[in-house]
Amino acid sequence: MKYYADLHIHSSYSRATAKDITLENLWVWAQKKGIQVIGTGDCLHPAWFAECKKKFRDDGSGLYSLDGKYAKATRSLVPKACLENGIDVRFMLTVEISTIYKKGDKVRKIHHVICLSSFSAAEKLIASLSAVGNLKSDGRPILGLDSHDLLEITLEADPSAILIPAHIWTPWFSALGSKSGFNSIEECYGDLTKHIYAVETGLSSDPFMNWQVSGLDPFALVSFSDAHSASKLGRECTIFETALTYSGIFKALSNPKEPGLSGTIEFFPEEGKYHVDGHRLCKVRFTPQETLANKGICPVCGKPLTEGVMSRVRQLADRMEGKKAPRARPFTSLVPLTEVIAEALDKGTATKTVTESYESLLESAGNEFSILLGMPVKELSTIAGERISLGIDRMRKKEFSINPGYDGEFGKVNLF
Repeated sequence: MKYYADLHIHSSYSRATAKDITLENLWVWAQKKGIQVIGTGDCLHPAWFAECKKKFRDDGSGLYSLDGKYAKATRSLVPKACLENGIDVRFMLTVEISTIYKKGDKVRKIHHVICLSSFSAAEKLIASLSAVGNLKSDGRPILGLDSHDLLEITLEADPSAILIPAHIWTPWFSALGSKSGFNSIEECYGDLTKHIYAVETGLSSDPFMNWQVSGLDPFALVSFSDAHSASKLGRECTIFETALTYSGIFKALSNPKEPGLSGTIEFFPEEGKYHVDGHRLCKVRFTPQETLANKGICPVCGKPLTEGVMSRVRQLADRMEGKKAPRARPFTSLVPLTEVIAEALDKGTATKTVTESYESLLESAGNEFSILLGMPVKELSTIAGERISLGIDRMRKKEFSINPGYDGEFGKVNLF
């Protein structure tokens, strides 16, 4: 079966996250977006782990359903047309872990997404990592542990665990990041690299960019939202055509011959907050060519610029643009529906006007992916109005401009 999965998210126990991230609210927003499998995020945090264990129903698939009484309590929050699509939302036990350590005379700061096959496996990992650091202080724990050693400990707790290097190009916290990463995945994970099956491309890059680096050929390219609030679910996700089980997803990622990973939904990478180089405080935004011309120095403050993802990819690229990697899968880039509505109505994304328009559209037309990907423009115009439908049509045709993101500042889409 075909379904959308978003496995990199957070709970309210992580820093800088919204307080509305409850399991019930995640279930509601998965219905709104059209996502069938979502990660729990933060599953090693004692309080979140206990809540998951209390509220999940286990059917033996390695994926968990929200127990009926909890789902029923929030069912009224799901727009009618979304409920009619009948998505059976499942949860996978996941966590993002930050490792900070010194290797090769450089401080490394690497984020990893870990997927676990059972509560018993999570309990084993909690026991092992509690001896290394404090799992209670942050839903995304920070550990002084080599990436190789984290992978080794994870596999000892759960041989079926999936460790995915997170947003691999982000300058500050990633396996290939310009500030604290490495020049290859092998440098990061050493002799255990064979147990790395996939890498997360992150919001500021897309598969087209990643195909230019042949060192990534052994790995499946996946995309997830890294959502810090429930409404951000699905801004990126991965499409699977497998059995709705943990083992189905594991096989799709671990076996290059498996066709089960069929594609990804992407941000336009220019929207990501580290796409090009620059200094946010100085309001300096440079292309890679401009950065080279300025020798990497900010012309305003005289300090080194924050090198963006585009520049970093070009440093490691050894393949012509446009040539596909052996494990290449189709991908579709989307502008989130609230951003399209906000542009069409000339309002902020968090305003009451945009929120009401979004909910009304879902109530009539169904989940966000069905609206953005499949609904004919004429039908959209009848339901959403001419201007919103025009915005979606322009998004599909890529008839718009983006002021690219840089140094922590998201890019700005200009549909009109």
